[in-house]
Amino acid sequence: MRKWEDLPEYMKCDEVKEYYDILSKKKLSLVMKRAFDIVVGTCVLVVTAIPMIVISVKIATESKGGVFYRQERVTTYGKKFRIHKFRTMVANADQIGSAVTVSGDNRITPTGAFLRKYRLDELPQIFDVLSGNMSFVGTRPEVTKYVKKYTKEMRATLLLPAGITSEASIQYKDEAELLDAADDVDRVYVEKVLPEKMKYNLESIRKFSFLREIATMAKTLVAVMR
Repeated sequence: MRKWEDLPEYMKCDEVKEYYDILSKKKLSLVMKRAFDIVVGTCVLVVTAIPMIVISVKIATESKGGVFYRQERVTTYGKKFRIHKFRTMVANADQIGSAVTVSGDNRITPTGAFLRKYRLDELPQIFDVLSGNMSFVGTRPEVTKYVKKYTKEMRATLLLPAGITSEASIQYKDEAELLDAADDVDRVYVEKVLPEKMKYNLESIRKFSFLREIATMAKTLVAVMR
């Protein structure tokens, strides 16, 4: 972790300090977390290399556009990076609709629907884990426009790398269906969905431990299989 004085100015507030003090006492768990990401991430990459090649070919032959979806997201200390995900929508989908996806979104391709159902579209994020921009467990990386809507307390989630999964992700795995009936998807997401997800994310920081993160990964596998 960075020293408190080295944090971005917008994170230096009492609301964030509470969580910073908690994490500063969990240095061993933080080291184990990163070691786990590197070791397991490498193993996952080896095992999924061929399936990812097959998926890439399927995406490329089904619709025009690149194989990957590279959208700017925000991770530790407000750092911006371009996330790796398999493209599940038509090309330039973010220019013809909301930044969040609803159930039955007509921008989703047939292959994309399958990948989303089993979260296979997130397989390429293993590259982001190995680079250090993400972790297996952590707050899902948001786009900049949503991060700008964070309350001071929500900014505490930027003390740790963004994650592929989290307790919030498990609880809100049907997020698209929840937003399906919204007249203004972005407004409903910012005012209702995001605050509720952040309750889980902040609670995860309060109770942070390496073993708890392993448990979260196990719960994610069970949720996906169901």
